[in-house]
Amino acid sequence: MEIGITASVTDLAHDLAEIEPAMLLQPTTIAAQQSAITSILTSRLKISAGGKLLPLALREITPVPEKRDLHVMFFHAWSAAPESLKMECLLFPYDPRHRTFVNVYAGDQLLRQDILTARNPVSEFCNSSRQSIAGVVGKFVKLGIHHIAIGPDHILFVIGLMLLGGSVGRLLKIVTAFTIAHSITLGLATFRVVSPPASIVEPVIALSIVFVGIHAFVGKKGHDPRLLFAFCFGLIHGFGFANVLQDMVLPRQALGWSLFAFNAGVEIAQGGIVLAIVPLLGWLRRSQAVVADRLVASAALGITAAGGFWFFQRLIG
Repeated sequence: MEIGITASVTDLAHDLAEIEPAMLLQPTTIAAQQSAITSILTSRLKISAGGKLLPLALREITPVPEKRDLHVMFFHAWSAAPESLKMECLLFPYDPRHRTFVNVYAGDQLLRQDILTARNPVSEFCNSSRQSIAGVVGKFVKLGIHHIAIGPDHILFVIGLMLLGGSVGRLLKIVTAFTIAHSITLGLATFRVVSPPASIVEPVIALSIVFVGIHAFVGKKGHDPRLLFAFCFGLIHGFGFANVLQDMVLPRQALGWSLFAFNAGVEIAQGGIVLAIVPLLGWLRRSQAVVADRLVASAALGITAAGGFWFFQRLIG
């Protein structure tokens, strides 16, 4: 049995004395800290069968510099595989939002892919068969929703598209255009066809937020280019979304359903934003037009300012 863990060097450095995150991307530091890294991870990742804890041995630690991660492979050699396994993992308790992506192999076969969090730190599964399609879809739909929920940049982009109003149907089409576009580039990046570096993608995503904020502030009724905006900028956001799935380090045959389900989760979350904001703005425009205009202008300026801040932060960081 092999278990692969992808961990941020920032999180690992938090638990290593006098070690800066960037140092953990250097082979010499990895070699020097190998024992400490192994101790940290194996003390917080517990695999058991029949109530008995299974010891894990380190296979290798591989740096992923472009994502500032370490990919750590463990293995357990058994003479006969047990019928069921229990996995418990809470790698970095100080960070309640931390998610642990875990891949379990039996030989060359991917047996299980999982996402463990502070709220859901335990996974139990049958070792005699591969994870069901329903299990994969359920997990990645939740991951798509979660990614939007914790991503203020994506949320502000969608809100910026909503500020100039329109029918719920029209705005859902705009959001769907965004989803279709990011699905294209998400697929291309996930399958390594095109994969621009995050150092370019993330600042451009921030600029897209600035753009929709300015448009919401100065935009006029009549010709509505938001459908085109959503599609064009969705292509850029898709490369940002790809970082999430690439963290899973999965073989290609495991990515099809994951990709579909992740996109479905993103669409569900975006649809929820539309359904929460649009009726409220519509009611405000009908009952308090002046207040609505001032609120839209203030929100547009706030979105523009946030996008500008993120742009410079990502450009220098």
